[in-house]
Formats: sequence, structure tokens, C-alpha cells
Amino acid sequence: MAMEITQFLLSAQSPDAKVRTDAETILRQFQEQNLPGFLLSLSVELSNDGKPTETRRLAGIVLKNSLDAKESVRKDQLVQQWVAIDISFKSQIKGSLLSTLGSSIREASHTAAQVVAKIASIEIPRKEWPELVGLLLANMTRPDATSSLKQATLETLGFVCEEISHVDLVQDEVNAILTAVAQGMNISEANPEVRLAATRALYNALDFAQTNFENEMERNYIMKVICDAAYAKEIEIRQAAFECLVSIASTYYDVLEPYMQKIFELTSNAVKGDEEAVALQAVEFWSSICDEELEIQDYEVLESGDSSAPHSLFIQKALPTLVPMLLETLLKQDEDQDQEDGIWNLAMAGGTCLCLVARTVGDAIVPLVMPFVESNISKSDWRSREAATYAFGSILEGPSIEKLSPMVNNGLDFLLNAMNDQNSHVKDTTAWTLSRIFELLHSPATGFSVITPANLQRILGILLESLKDSPHVSEKVCGAIYFLAQGYEDAGPSSSLLSPYMPDILSSLITTAERTDGSDSKLRSSAYETLNEVVRCSNLSETSQIIAKLLPAIMSKLEQTLSLQIISSDDREKQGDLQASLCGVLQVIIQKLSSADETKPIILQVADQIMLLFLKVFACRSSTVHEEAMLAIGALAYATGPGFEKYMPEFYKYLEMGLQNFEEYQVCAISVGVVGDICRALDEKILPFCDGIMMHLLKDLSSSELHRSVKPPIFACFGDVALAIGEHFEKYISYALPMMQSASEVCAQMDNSDEELIDYGNQLRRSILEAYSGILQGFKNSKAELMQPHAPHLLQFVELVAKDQQRDESVTKAAVAVLGDLADALGSNIKMLFNDSKFCKELLGECLQSDDEQLKETAAWTQGMIGRAFSVHG
Repeated sequence: MAMEITQFLLSAQSPDAKVRTDAETILRQFQEQNLPGFLLSLSVELSNDGKPTETRRLAGIVLKNSLDAKESVRKDQLVQQWVAIDISFKSQIKGSLLSTLGSSIREASHTAAQVVAKIASIEIPRKEWPELVGLLLANMTRPDATSSLKQATLETLGFVCEEISHVDLVQDEVNAILTAVAQGMNISEANPEVRLAATRALYNALDFAQTNFENEMERNYIMKVICDAAYAKEIEIRQAAFECLVSIASTYYDVLEPYMQKIFELTSNAVKGDEEAVALQAVEFWSSICDEELEIQDYEVLESGDSSAPHSLFIQKALPTLVPMLLETLLKQDEDQDQEDGIWNLAMAGGTCLCLVARTVGDAIVPLVMPFVESNISKSDWRSREAATYAFGSILEGPSIEKLSPMVNNGLDFLLNAMNDQNSHVKDTTAWTLSRIFELLHSPATGFSVITPANLQRILGILLESLKDSPHVSEKVCGAIYFLAQGYEDAGPSSSLLSPYMPDILSSLITTAERTDGSDSKLRSSAYETLNEVVRCSNLSETSQIIAKLLPAIMSKLEQTLSLQIISSDDREKQGDLQASLCGVLQVIIQKLSSADETKPIILQVADQIMLLFLKVFACRSSTVHEEAMLAIGALAYATGPGFEKYMPEFYKYLEMGLQNFEEYQVCAISVGVVGDICRALDEKILPFCDGIMMHLLKDLSSSELHRSVKPPIFACFGDVALAIGEHFEKYISYALPMMQSASEVCAQMDNSDEELIDYGNQLRRSILEAYSGILQGFKNSKAELMQPHAPHLLQFVELVAKDQQRDESVTKAAVAVLGDLADALGSNIKMLFNDSKFCKELLGECLQSDDEQLKETAAWTQGMIGRAFSVHG
């Protein structure tokens, strides 16, 4: 039975802290002691038009929060709580909510719509509220239905479609929903709020309309009501209609042909003359078409021209009118667009779409854009100069090098001079365009670069000078230097070109990182990331002395952060960000200097001081630092090898903290990776710490709170531990193997239609196979027989993997390798197993035909191991 809770809900919003706390305590006790009664009381409060608005608002919020949460574990708990409530209470609550849809108070009906959808998301997939859609549709046809009831009902239908999957409704229900929504969108609907709710509901229902879009008559009708809505007087309806078109572009691309002329007219008018919110969606439509066509083109390449998806070439056909329309948008910049993060306007949307068009059609875009660039690049108006530069930068990916190189070689000098433009917007976009040129057209390793020994000095001189410009320009210049340095990676003799400039580049970047005029730490992060790339891509034999001098300078800066005055949480965050950046630099320096025997001693001489610094940084307890310091310690373990043993007693407690950090799961994942680094560095010397490490890894795997992305690295880590400690891994077998087996069974049941799950499934399969490989290799010289009972399950798993059409190359490699490890470890004991396994021959045959040399090599080795096992008498 419902309880009168109005007074408590009012008191819970009182300015008096004691009154507020007392009321919150009473409500919490009611919730804990009688959840069904509590939820019913809230729904009755929400449904009563005689109650104060503020109590109804709070009742609605608490109801929503009692059914749904962002955090998945909490969400599951709330779902289970709702499911467990007695059906009579649930019926009363749902009845209350449905009656609230008719409320004349908009806020109450809107909240009720959201709560109904949350309940539907729990019940409809369980087939527990079959009558809901019928009840909602009945509201639309009632003779006495008010506009506010229709609006709230359409809103509810939209929210329900958003919450559930298209497999949860039968086609008759979908047809009825689409009919009701289309009627609500019709021009004959006099109430604009109803029409808006209907248009938004259609947006959420489009995923359900697969069958309807296959039927030409129904499709024509749906497209007509959307196009009509795009002409509505009200801006919000027009915007919602274009949002529907954007969704249709990606969901129903293959049936759009008959409507494209009309849609071009609509989008063109919107871009030229409508409000920005509508124009943005009109541009987004063309971006979505590009995304679809790029995907079809990629698929065609993969399938060697045999594409099942129809390519309608919409972009190519629209090119002569689409490109001028997009170029016009580039002139609609905001005065302060470079100063603010996260700003999105028509000029940016147009430039982004132009980038996609260039990638879609390639060379054909160049003659359509270059006249615009040439006619605007020297105008006195800054908007024209900035738009011309943006257009130039937007078409650098897609067209061929042959098409681009003449115009880029001609334009490079002009762009370098433009870094001295009077207007900071022009300089910002020019620096961005230079970074695009260096990213896409500077690759000495493949033989083509716009940067030559003749122009490099001038380019660097201008870039280093421009680092002193305003923070937002300086940040883009960092990007240009980043890609300039990256181009010289593995570039043979060409990489020497950058060496003479290294001292100036590094000192300029450090000076930039120390600037205090930036509104946030973005410029500093960019400067340090660029410095890392310059070090990483440098020619070590020529720059080792310069990098060796950089090392103590960065260590000193990290030391200084430890004595920063920390008064507020803001100070703590700034200290953490700076420490993260500096630990990142140290990681790159350690990796670079330890990559060659000649320079590794530089690291070994200061390893104690570096480690001491990292331990002090850990003591600051900031999670961002934790991550970067962990990564740097992984690099130090690799560099010091067995010498890392002396740091373990002090470091181990922080490693444990990392392995237990479920909240910041990236920290946990990195800590798991560092366990692998330490195993490779220490081998058997890690043994004293293995009980603790394995206990945490097993706990992590069992936890429902830990993000799933951390679980594959944990399995791979089992393999690292087994390889390091060999036969001593025996005591963990009875814990680790069942976990690996149950995870391999999860792989068998994964949904292969979900792209995200396919990626995760591949990671999980690969890591389980790597774990088996590590354990088999660890036991190979003694106790191999321990793996004999687990061999059939492993072969079953490899067979499952072999049959999976969606496995990626790395999974195939791991599967083939583990077969070789199994044969190598168990010898003649595998004969019976392999005799029954036809798939092994098929998988090896497939891999021996592969173009991937590494895969071929692994398959040949495995074939040899199996052959050897069969030739042994036993």
C-alpha cells in the first residue's frame, strides 16, 4: 500500500541541513525496509496533479534511480530488485505511471514516460509486459485524448524503442508504432509539441523498421512524412527530421536512391539558410553517406572486388554541387572557435565532411577545391584566408600523391609564410594544415617527402619560432613537429637529417611545456607528447648524448613536483598531470636508450635514482600518475633485467595496489602488463612474489566489478608467470586452468553480430591461447605430464577457434603456435588426440598458404613439432 510521503520529499529539499538529513534518513529506511511500498508511494506522488511540483520532480528522480544506473554492476542489482517485487505491486506502480502520461503538468508526464521506458527495458525482453505497446497505442486513438496525452505517449514510445532491442517486438507492434508515429508527424497535426514528440519517436523507432523499409509503399510514406517535417515552421521539428535522415543514411543506405534529389534540395536549403542546429544535421547527413561509402569501398578492397553491398556512388554523383555547398560553410567561422575546447560549428562540420568526401572520391575533389583555395588565400578578410587554408588541409587524405604533390610543393612556402599572419585563426589553421601535410606526405622511408634537406632548416626555424605564439596556435605547432619527427622513424640515412636540430627542438619543447599562459594543461601535454615522439624517432647512434643529457633534466623536473605546495584538489590534479607527463617522457627515454647495448649502461647507471623517484611519485597516490609511473617501471624492468630484483620488496606494495584498482580499470590493466614485464626481466627470481600476484590475478578474474577489457591481459599474464617460474607453476594449475576453460566456453557463446563483442572475443581467444602456450613451455622440461588431462579441452578450443570465420590474424597465429607447443611439450602422448583432429591439418594447410611470412613460419614450426611427436616411438 502507498504511504503519504509528500512532507518527507519536501523536507529532503529543505535549506536546513538537519531537516534535510532527517528526511533523507526516513526515506532511505522506507526504501530499505519496504522497497515495493516505497516505489508505489513514489509513483502515486508523481501521478497526483494536486501535489507540489517539487515533490513530484524528486519522486520521479528517485524512481528512475531505483530502476537504472550507469554503472553496470549497480544496474544489474536494481534490475534484480525490480524483478523480485510482487506482481500486484508492479501492476499498481505501472498503472500509476501510465495514468501520469495524461497529466497536464509537462514535467510529470515527461518523467513518467522515462520511468515507463526503464521498466519496459527490464520487462519486455523477459516477455513480462506484453500489453504495454497496445495500451500506449490506445492513448493515441482515444476520442478524448488531449494533446498533452498524445505528446507524452509518443515520447514514451520513443523512449521504449531507445531502451529495447528490435528483436523484442513483433512486426505487428512495429507497424502499429510506426503508424501512430507517422500520424503524429503529419502536417495535419496542429499541435507542434505532438509533432516534435512523434519525430523524435520515429528517430528511436527507425532501427525497428527494417521490414517496412523493404516495402516501397511504406518506405515512401515514411520518407514523405520526414521530408515534410523538415519544412516545419518550428526549428526543433526541422532539426529532429534531419536527425532521422542522418540515421537513415547509415541504416538504410541501399534504398535511398529515389529520394536523394529531394534530400539534396533539403540539405542544401538548410545549409544555406536555416538555423545552425538544423544546418549541422544537414551536413551530418552527407558525412554519414561518406562513412557508408568508405565502408563499402574498404569491403570491396578486402573482398577483391566482389562486393555484396550496393555502392550507389551518391557522393561522386553529387560532387559538383556538394563541394561548393561545403566550401561555403567554411566561411561561417565563430570568432572564438580556436580558444574553446569542444566547440562545434558549421565551418568545422563542413571541413570534417570535406575531409570525408576527399577520402571517398580521391583525385576528383582536387579541381573542385583548388579554385576556392586560390581565390581566397590572399584576401584581406581573415575569414576567407582561414577558409581557404582549412579547405586545402581537408583534402590531403584521399587523393593520390601524384595529384597532391605539385599543389603541396607549390603551397608549402605560402603556408610557412602564413605562420606570420596577423590573425591567430589563420595561424591556427595553417599549423593544423602543416601537421596534416607532414602526417600524410612526409614519408622518407617509402621514398616521398615534401621535406627536403634544402627546406628542412627553414621549416624547423618557423615552427620553433611559432611555438612562442598564443597557446592554441602553439598546440597545433606541436602537432606539426610531432608528425615531422614521426616521418623520420625507420627512414635509414634520412633520419640523420633531423639529428643536428635535436638540441634546439628539445629545448624549445621544454620551454613550451613550462609556459603558464595556457588556460589548461593541454599545451603542456602536447609539448611533452611531441618531445616523446622526437626522442622515439631519432637516430640513436647520433643523438644518444643529447638524450643522455635530457634524462637528468627530466628527472630533476619530476623531483621538483614532489615538493609542490598542495592546498586544493585542483593543485593535486595539476601535480598529477605534470607527473604523468614527466613519467611518460622518462619511459620513452628508458626505452630508447635501453634498445641498444652501447647506450643501455646510461640507464643502468641511474636506475636506482629513477626507481626511487617513481616510488616517491607513487606515494603521492594520484591515479593518473599511477598509470604513467607503472608504464615507466615496465620499461625500467625491461632495461635492468635480473637487476630489477632489488626493487621488488619496495615496489611490490604499489603493484598490489594497481592490481586491486577495479575503479580505474586502466591502472589495473597496466599493472597486469607490468607483471608480464617483470616476469620477463626476473624469470625465477619473481617466485617469492608469485603467490600474491596470482592471488590478485585470480581475484580480478572472478570479480564482476572489474571492466571486462582487463580480463584478456590477465590470461596472457598467466602464460608470462608460467614461463618465468617453470615447474613451480604447478601449484596454480588447479586455479588457473578452470578459469581458462570457462572463459573458452564463454567465447563459444558470444554474439557474432556485435562488432565490439567480436573484437573482445578475438582478444579473449588470443590471450587464452597465449596462456596455454606459456604454461606448456614452462612445463616442457619437467612436469609436462601435468598438462595431459587438459589437452583434449585445449584441442576442442583450438577447433572452435579454427571454425570461427571472424578470427583475426593474431588469433590464428596464437592457435597455430599453441598446437606446436602442445606437441613439443607432450611428445608422443599427443598421437591419439591429433589422429582424431582433422581440423589441425586444415588449419595448418590454410596457414602455410598465407601471405603472412610470420604465420607461415609458425605453421611450418608447428608441423615439424607434430611430425617429430609422431616419429617418436611410444
